[in-house]
Amino acid sequence: MAVPEEVWGLVLAGGKSRRMGSDKASLKQGGETQLDRSMSLLGAHLDRVFVSARRDQADDPVRVKYEQILDRYSDLGPLAGILSAMDSDPEVSWLVLACDLPNVDDDTIAFLLGNASPDHLATAYRSTLDGMPEPLCAIYRPESRATIDRFVRDRIHCPRKILINSKTCLLEQPNPGALHNINSPDDLVGTGIELAS
Repeated sequence: MAVPEEVWGLVLAGGKSRRMGSDKASLKQGGETQLDRSMSLLGAHLDRVFVSARRDQADDPVRVKYEQILDRYSDLGPLAGILSAMDSDPEVSWLVLACDLPNVDDDTIAFLLGNASPDHLATAYRSTLDGMPEPLCAIYRPESRATIDRFVRDRIHCPRKILINSKTCLLEQPNPGALHNINSPDDLVGTGIELAS
């Protein structure tokens, strides 16, 4: 790994999935939930991987089998999970991965880890759609906490906006389709992904 500190994984699975109408962590692809797939993917590269969840999800059958970091913040979206992980261990870097990226693959994770910059607050992929940072498959270093806190104080809670306006290392994706996410039932058409029963 390219950064001096240890890197732990955080799979973001605390969203309310309003547009999907069904828990995205429970969506099944080839008989495996999106959460299980994401955890396995990070677990192949990192010594410790946690599920980020809301407190009311702690006993959910899909999440309960994994080590969890429960949100300590409300109304911050994905940033609640990232900040809660940093609270739990401020000395490590966190590889953050959203659970709604069905195409993310081993090469994408390996390349991100292998090219994480020790000279930047975060390392992220450049979106193939708009060239902006992809904040939910990214590595946040311990030094980024003070910067994130400053944005939160200014009521900026969007991880993408934070990365755009911070010292972020942007990488080109080895698999250009790996970070396309799923948000609604229409996005599932032709993917082989099934709504949770």
